[in-house]
Amino acid sequence: MRRSATFRKLSKEIREPIDKCAKYLHNHSDYLFYNEYLRLGYPIATGIIEGACRYLVKDRMGITGARWGLEGAEALLKLRSIKISGDFDLYWDFYEKKQYDRNHKVLYQDSSILKASS
Repeated sequence: MRRSATFRKLSKEIREPIDKCAKYLHNHSDYLFYNEYLRLGYPIATGIIEGACRYLVKDRMGITGARWGLEGAEALLKLRSIKISGDFDLYWDFYEKKQYDRNHKVLYQDSSILKASS
């Protein structure tokens, strides 16, 4: 890219993004084995991932006027991803059991508490 830019005698202004891209590729060359990844059957799907992020995150978090704290945003995104994946009912059963174990089970370990007083 740089050699081609030099050969074509591009102006400094036009050449700047080319040099920036070449520098990025050079600095990350240890991670750029897409031909090998494709041969191994790994997905190379930046567009799909970006679309999923937009659908999962931006469409919900970017609502006009919405303000999010870190904890609230994280909780909402976790629930939204579970819902979108189709696992919400399974998750909710798990959640209710955990809530029972944490908040109620210990309170009723002594079965005499549950007996009506005579």
